[in-house]
Amino acid sequence: MKKLAGLCACLSVVLGGGAMVAQDMAPPKVLVIDREFTKPGKDGSPHQKSESAFVSALTAAKWPSNYFAMTSMSGRPRALFLFAYDSFAAWEKDNQAMDKNAVLSATLDRLNVADGALLDEVTVSVFVYQPELSVHVEGGIVHSRYFEISQYHVKPGHRAEFLELVNLYKSGYEKIPTANWATYASYYGEDNGGLFLAITKLTSLAENDANMGDDDKFAALMGKEKMQKVRELTASSVESVQTNLFRFDPKMSYPPAEWIKEDSFWKPKPMAASKPAAPANP
Repeated sequence: MKKLAGLCACLSVVLGGGAMVAQDMAPPKVLVIDREFTKPGKDGSPHQKSESAFVSALTAAKWPSNYFAMTSMSGRPRALFLFAYDSFAAWEKDNQAMDKNAVLSATLDRLNVADGALLDEVTVSVFVYQPELSVHVEGGIVHSRYFEISQYHVKPGHRAEFLELVNLYKSGYEKIPTANWATYASYYGEDNGGLFLAITKLTSLAENDANMGDDDKFAALMGKEKMQKVRELTASSVESVQTNLFRFDPKMSYPPAEWIKEDSFWKPKPMAASKPAAPANP
């Protein structure tokens, strides 16, 4: 992870989760997503071992900022690292603190070189939270295990229609208690202003089995006239949509101490070191 192109000043509120896990907190205003696409055969354990070195370095430095990682279960093999900020000023402050720590910066630079050998591509995108387009974001993610992320590319000049579409979806899904998503709009990086993310948290994939009928419930709540409007707005405003599933990876994460105390999932067993090869017989 690149790192730390800015660690989060406080990864305390990603999708309502956070250090104060017992409280209901809003998702962070600014979300920085670092995506690392791994080379064939370099995902899984090889990437985990590389990333665990970053975690060890930050732990040794007692670095106050945190982040968490997840890996793809669909689409191209990749890892996502999420950094949450209350503001852009907080992001700047964290970058400045890292710049001042010469020892840690040098260590991370060295680890980045080794990690880069496993990677095919790296991107960093910045998103801003859209509370008026989000549904049921209360509660934390400390006990969640997956994110389902839907990516919507909006046709140029059709943003207003897209916002109307999302509000129609929101009006129906707010009545379905199990539905949840936090909406983010692209601010820096890919397709500024024309890319939206809807992030849904899942504790178990069994929730997908239980919620398969939600679309039918939504259609029944909306009625024929509003559903026709949904179809029209989708056709006029949405260029493309893709949904992918990601699994949280604690071995590549640097979570707050409160998360570890709340759920042992966030403190996995240390990865075993590779044994040296036995000497060849003379």
